[in-house]
Parts: sequence; structure tokens; C-alpha cells
Amino acid sequence: MRFVIIGAGRVGLRTARVLQEEGHEVTLIERDPSKAERARKQDYEVIEGDGSREDVLEDAGVGEADALGALSGDLNTNFAACLIGDHHGCRTVLRIDEDYREDIYRKYARQVDEIVYPERLGAIGAKNAMLGGDIRAIADIAQHLQVVELTITSEAPTAGYTISELQLPANATVLAFGKRDAPLAIPTPDESIEPGDRLIVLADFDVLDDVRQILVGDASRATAQAGGI
Repeated sequence: MRFVIIGAGRVGLRTARVLQEEGHEVTLIERDPSKAERARKQDYEVIEGDGSREDVLEDAGVGEADALGALSGDLNTNFAACLIGDHHGCRTVLRIDEDYREDIYRKYARQVDEIVYPERLGAIGAKNAMLGGDIRAIADIAQHLQVVELTITSEAPTAGYTISELQLPANATVLAFGKRDAPLAIPTPDESIEPGDRLIVLADFDVLDDVRQILVGDASRATAQAGGI
């Protein structure tokens, strides 16, 4: 597959590296001459210019690309590039940085195929390392929603219950269930919940501590709010 990436900074280069290692063709667009030269020295194909301009995107092959990743640190440039990419039939991915707010999300989300938050994704990894143990954040779905994977412990109040007997807070929903070392699947009502089993739960940040207490049992092991880092 062929991809065009706007921005040869940290996020853009790392994304390009992963795609190239998987055998895809990648062209980077970068307006900063020093960043463009650094990317060239790493053997990337680089177009030096403004990624929000259609002629620059056309030089990078947007017309033949399968997807465009607008991954620079400039939101306006990223959004303009996505609009042009969409016009050329590309899948579009828009980067929004740590100054993300719900109104910004709503403004741009309907115009692109995907929005990514590199800082938040990095924070999820750091948070998982800090929490350790039996809860792992998978993704932020919206400003107040997160998908988490929890491993049932012997201290969990619900150990030994069935899925139908499980009572989570109103703002939490079980998405998938897996027995110890077995693949995840859609849960069935009569499935028993035993230590070592895993549950994938979609929950509002406000009830994550309650969900953790119900399914893990020892809230003191992970007292930080899942969305707080």
C-alpha cells in the first residue's frame, strides 16, 4: 500500500518507519528544511513543502495513495491536508495534540476517517506500566470514555459469578470475555467468571474505580483514575 504522511517530526517518522518495515511505500511531506534533510538521511522519500497545499500533496502522490496521515504539530495544516486527501479518495487520519478539547473533536471528527492523539496514546502506555497488575487501558473512545481490559482476581467480589449475575455501574458495559489463556469472544449469560479470566469493558472515567473494585477487588493496587495521566 502507499501512504502520504504530513510531518517528519517524531510522530511522523515513527509512523513512517513502522509502515516501511511492513513493506509499504511512504512519502513524507515536511516544510522544515532541517527535518526534511534528517528524514532523507534515514532513506525516506521526502517532499519539502507545505502539506496543506494541494500542489505539494499532488507531488507526493496523494492521487495514488491509499491513505494520508496528517501527523504534523499544526492542526490547521493537518486538517487542510485531510480535506485535500479526502477529495482525492484517501483514507484520512488527523493528529490532534494534548490541547484536545471536546469542541475541537466535534469540529473535526466528522470530516476525517480517524483522529489520533499521540500524547494520549503515550500516556496510556505509561499508565499501564504504572498501574501494573490486573487492569490495562486499551483506548480512549471519547473525552470521558475508555476501553479497559481487566483480569479477574481471587479477591474480586464477583469471582464465581456468571456474566448474567455481574452488576456493573450504569455507565459501564462488557464488550468481550475470555477464559484464562483463551481467545476473547462475545460473552454468554451463563459463562462463569473465575480468577484469571479477562473482561473488556467500556466505561465512563467516573465509574472506572467502581468497575476496578468489582472485577479486581483490590482498589489500592491501582488508585489513579484511568484517564488522569
